[in-house]
Amino acid sequence: MMLPVINSVRDVAEYQLCSGCGVCASVSPGTIRMTDAIGHGRRPVLTGDGTDGGSRRALAACPGIELRHTFDERDPALVRALRDAWGPVRRVWEGHAGDAAIRHAGSSGGAASALALWAIERGGMHGVLHAAARADVPYLNETVMSRSREELLARTGSRYAPASPCDGLGLIAGAPGACVFIGKPCDVAGAEKARKLVPGLDERLGLTIAFFCAGTPSTRGTLDLLKKVGVEDPSTVTSLRYRGNGWPGRWTARWNGPAGDAREASLTYDESWDFLQRYRQWRCYICPDHTGEFADVSVGDPWHQAPKEGEAGRSLIIARTARGQRAIEDAAAAGYLVLEREDAELLPRSQPNLLRTRGRLWGQMLALRVARLPRPRYHGFPTARFWWSELTAKAKAQSTVGTLRRTLRRGLRSRVALGETR
Repeated sequence: MMLPVINSVRDVAEYQLCSGCGVCASVSPGTIRMTDAIGHGRRPVLTGDGTDGGSRRALAACPGIELRHTFDERDPALVRALRDAWGPVRRVWEGHAGDAAIRHAGSSGGAASALALWAIERGGMHGVLHAAARADVPYLNETVMSRSREELLARTGSRYAPASPCDGLGLIAGAPGACVFIGKPCDVAGAEKARKLVPGLDERLGLTIAFFCAGTPSTRGTLDLLKKVGVEDPSTVTSLRYRGNGWPGRWTARWNGPAGDAREASLTYDESWDFLQRYRQWRCYICPDHTGEFADVSVGDPWHQAPKEGEAGRSLIIARTARGQRAIEDAAAAGYLVLEREDAELLPRSQPNLLRTRGRLWGQMLALRVARLPRPRYHGFPTARFWWSELTAKAKAQSTVGTLRRTLRRGLRSRVALGETR
């Protein structure tokens, strides 16, 4: 049986290897645009057959089909003990935003927003490219450029739904100064690959911030959750938050009833994620990077200690490059960030499941190779040792046999029709 050949980002999408980052649309804006495929995620739509020069460059930038680490593994500034499992790590802190309102509104401790605000107000940067809820359809996302505290504060909070912030990289390339980019790990990987492919981007991509990610649920997941809490018509939704306004924050939907009366439903973080995670796109199941290994700075939840009721938020803050470390330290010196303690061990203690996730990936890729199914190419991500050390015998079997069963359920051997879009 022949292994399907991936020749274009259309092939990437139809064989379910697309992460939905949108970098292809920025690399080739004349031939590719992004749309929301409700059952899958943000997906590229090509106007041609995918063989033109722009489409070929778009495929070269795609993080869905290939990820390659190029950092210097011998760099003495990196924490050697974390390198294989967590990528380049220079320093790890636990802290939070210095601005109390940003800390409260953010998903954990507001560190990403606080660092972005420092970059605008003190770091000489022009703006911050990131994802936010669409003003006209709050359950969908759009790419925005924020340029003030008010805009950042209004757009805080993780979006557990498809977003393609890389489709706005042209705004950074055309900006009058350097900008910040915030996104999921795959978004940041795409932005880094596009540096040399989008004219003007390399010199203006001033700082990249990634947030930890466990996978992107489809829009169908959000629509089904809205229906579960009583929203029959999603066009009546007036606002939708997935997290924030407390730590870890609640999933909260507001909408108008048939008589125009304002209604609200709210779920805990665990309740909403338990529902939404069933709708994650396939590419997220075989992702090697859940902590933003290609970013200057990555942030996440310090889950090493469960948050108490009413507790103010805290963030895990990781400097991955010298540029990221300078930004964190300068933001802290200026009061934008509060760094409470530094300890590299906070990273594995906060996200212990991710070691098993990396180990499971070795079995998953083996299963895809044996079944001759389309799969991404990963370079610089050790997995085999964690398969041996972190997984039980049952988990080892599930990583291979379970993957083969899942490929059948998802129809990975054939191209998929992307279906309804919005």
